[in-house]
Amino acid sequence: MALICSISNEVPEHPVVSPVSGHVFERRLIEKFISENGTDPMNGEPLGLEQLVEIKVQPTVKPRPPSATSIPAILKALQDEWDACMLHSFTLRQQLQTTRQELSHALYQHDAACRVIARLTKEVTAAREALATLKPQAGIAVPAPSVPAVAQPAAAAEPMEMAAEPGEEGMTEEIIQKLQDKAAVLTAERKKRGKKVPEELMPAENLSNFKQQASHPGLHSASIPGILSMDIHTADTSKILTGGADKNAVVFDKESEQVVCILKGHRQKVNNVLYHPTENLVFTASPDSTIRVWGVPSGQCSNIVQAHEGAVTGISLHATGDYLLSASEDQFWAFSDVRTGRVLTKVTDESSKTSLTCAQFHPDGLIFGTGTDDSQVKIWDLKERTNVANFPGHSGPITAIAFSENGYYLATAADDSMVKLWDLRKLKNFKTIALDERYEDRYEIKSLCFDQSGTYLAVAGSDIRVYLCKQWQELVVMKEHTAPVTSIKFGNHASFLASTSMDRSLKIYGL
Repeated sequence: MALICSISNEVPEHPVVSPVSGHVFERRLIEKFISENGTDPMNGEPLGLEQLVEIKVQPTVKPRPPSATSIPAILKALQDEWDACMLHSFTLRQQLQTTRQELSHALYQHDAACRVIARLTKEVTAAREALATLKPQAGIAVPAPSVPAVAQPAAAAEPMEMAAEPGEEGMTEEIIQKLQDKAAVLTAERKKRGKKVPEELMPAENLSNFKQQASHPGLHSASIPGILSMDIHTADTSKILTGGADKNAVVFDKESEQVVCILKGHRQKVNNVLYHPTENLVFTASPDSTIRVWGVPSGQCSNIVQAHEGAVTGISLHATGDYLLSASEDQFWAFSDVRTGRVLTKVTDESSKTSLTCAQFHPDGLIFGTGTDDSQVKIWDLKERTNVANFPGHSGPITAIAFSENGYYLATAADDSMVKLWDLRKLKNFKTIALDERYEDRYEIKSLCFDQSGTYLAVAGSDIRVYLCKQWQELVVMKEHTAPVTSIKFGNHASFLASTSMDRSLKIYGL
């Protein structure tokens, strides 16, 4: 016998009985009736929710509807469900396609916006540079008459191509006389010093005991690691200038271990830096084809020398402190006035047509050397602007050159892992130091540096090595850097060594 709800006349899912009338009801129906009327629906007598008595019965199973009791009906139900799923899937695919199109359009708009921003940023930078200089530079290459050959045992003058700045007199007689007067003074000072070694110079036995005293890894950005160049202020050797792959140059005080100023402005890495020996001026060069002149500690760019159309690969300051030599991948070397930013002369070697990799003034300032991409070291006469000697012998691009303070020796290095020493009086190679014989991999040479007395030669690359000149004895090898060493410099009287590396650190060595 099944229980029947007195209200719905159906089998209740949750049956309860009314003690007032004794009838059975569905709980939800009788509760709703009581909440509205407060009486029993059968006899009208008062009835409360708390008076209802729940009946415990087995759960009833509702019979299946007739439509689900046969196989065809079940198959039709499944087919209807499948059709509904397919329609839903089709709707989802349409929504996905619409979303993809909207995303593609948004990404295109973002890319276009980025391009516009980059172009505007470039235009703003160019406008700022033009505003800073107010001296537009323009060079038109014109063939110059052939220069008479200068007799040399090993080489002769070669045809050159010179470019003069419009409206400039170039290398005037006044400038040439200034260069000659300075060379005469320097030569006289050198003869006065003679061959005597300065008393303050660090002895070789002490230098061979140099150890790392300090390491400064935080001068440049960690996101673009690497310090590519370095120079020390001659008048105040506590001031060290570094150029990094992060497009910045940094002036650092090694005594206070504080950054004096950060020089920002180049659009690409800073691969060459120079500190003016007597003034608070620094020079930076970059593959962005510009050379910048900065004031320290203000950090303001006072001049931009735009002498080249390609990456600037080397710079060297003339002994007067007023003129700058630069070399570039555009195959030209240039001689510029650092006070005005004007290019006084610009010359290329028509016979070779190869990029220049480095440049360095002779201590007297009347000749200088350049390294080329085709393994040649060329010596130039600044007054005549002619190539007066060539030093072949290396294989691979020249990576570094350095003149000794005595003016007699030239050290050169290339990708062949060799350092060659040349006698400028006899124009011949008298010593070759092979550095890959005791090294596991190919030895890289990035920098060469003589100390101010010409007694020691430092070689930097895969590690740091210091040699005693004349005997060419290896005094010390330092391997504290964890990446190739890019620059090495002596302190005053070789009292300390400073080095920079692609490991982003500046290291100081001493006793």
